[in-house]
Amino acid sequence: MTAESDAHPEESRPGDPVPEGDVRSLFGRSAAILAVFTGAEQLLEEANAGFLATVGAPSGTGSTPAELLPGPAGAQVSAALDRVYRTGEPGAARDVAIPLGGSGQPRTATFDFTYEPRHDAHGRVSGTRLLGVETTQIKQAQRLLAEQRALVEQIARDAPLSEVLDGMARCIEDLAPEPILVSVLLADPDGLHLRHGAAPSLPDFYNRAIDGIATGEGVGSCGTAAHRRTPVIVTDIGADPFWDEFRELAERAGVAACWSTPLLARDAALLGTFAMYHPTPRTPDEVDLALARLFADTASLAIERHHIETAKARAEAQTEAARAALAEAIHAEQQLRAEAEQRALAATELTTRLQAAAEAQADSPHPDICQLGGSERCSAAAEIKVADSWGDAAWGCPAHVEEALLNVRSVYIADEELGGLAAYRNR
Repeated sequence: MTAESDAHPEESRPGDPVPEGDVRSLFGRSAAILAVFTGAEQLLEEANAGFLATVGAPSGTGSTPAELLPGPAGAQVSAALDRVYRTGEPGAARDVAIPLGGSGQPRTATFDFTYEPRHDAHGRVSGTRLLGVETTQIKQAQRLLAEQRALVEQIARDAPLSEVLDGMARCIEDLAPEPILVSVLLADPDGLHLRHGAAPSLPDFYNRAIDGIATGEGVGSCGTAAHRRTPVIVTDIGADPFWDEFRELAERAGVAACWSTPLLARDAALLGTFAMYHPTPRTPDEVDLALARLFADTASLAIERHHIETAKARAEAQTEAARAALAEAIHAEQQLRAEAEQRALAATELTTRLQAAAEAQADSPHPDICQLGGSERCSAAAEIKVADSWGDAAWGCPAHVEEALLNVRSVYIADEELGGLAAYRNR
């Protein structure tokens, strides 16, 4: 069968209330049942259509509760009606589990029962009356509400996205009336590829194989849904051309049908896809579609919140890095200033030494020891002569000569003898 696009004129957005139509599709309508029994044997005298549909009998007249409701439920109802018949006092029971058969999939429904006595013209108890309201839908709604609340709380506290999506997938698989496998793929920032997000029940080899698939027309259900931005339904993978490249992979994974819903942000940007797989070819019913719409919105909310928090964390990290770089630059500038000040002080001191040495040249043209040691009184041999542009000259050791050359402007080696220059070069 060919893939179909399931467009909805009133698309919901993350955070919107569940549409009323989806609620009815998910939970259906509660059944109200009424049955009238007569005599101590509790034989069914009459019943409404809801009761007969519940017990799966077109007409159960003349049958006992145990015959109509086999197993623990029948025994429980029989015992309650017998007690009402004996005592004449009404009774009640909550959450009685009734196995339902019929032509569809077997399931168990829960009912709240009221048991009432019936009296004849003389006021004697002549039978009983059973009234019941199905509570299955209420319990399903309560469970769905609890699951949704738990997911939203996870999203609000910034739980890891993989944890939220994995829990959501397991919840849907548990809530669905028929076996399904759920997968969530996440779109790359450019929207051209889909990455693994969550698929707790699909085989690992399958998840690895589709991790990174392209978005585009005819690329399976998910790639096509992401490309079209509309749901895509494939009811038979074995015959659909969209699955030509993945048919063998799907067969190995044991999936035969897949419908995929695109996950969109509020600005319509692609966030990913939400897919429901089935082990046999089949068309989705209203429950499947309602679950898909409901939880696709939840997944979109989780992914969009994750993107916002990731961008926020990235911006904070960049701001912190810029702040650290600025602090480092300020520290380096302070160090440079301190070094410059130290060089200025050294230059002043060396200039003073050079001037003092120049004044002493008259008495000793070539002293024996270094003249540039200042108050430290360097005792090293005076090997090299230096001078400045003002004509002041002095003899010093290689270490102090180098210090003067580095720190005093316009100082140069002024030794007339080549040996002095060689002494500086070989210092």
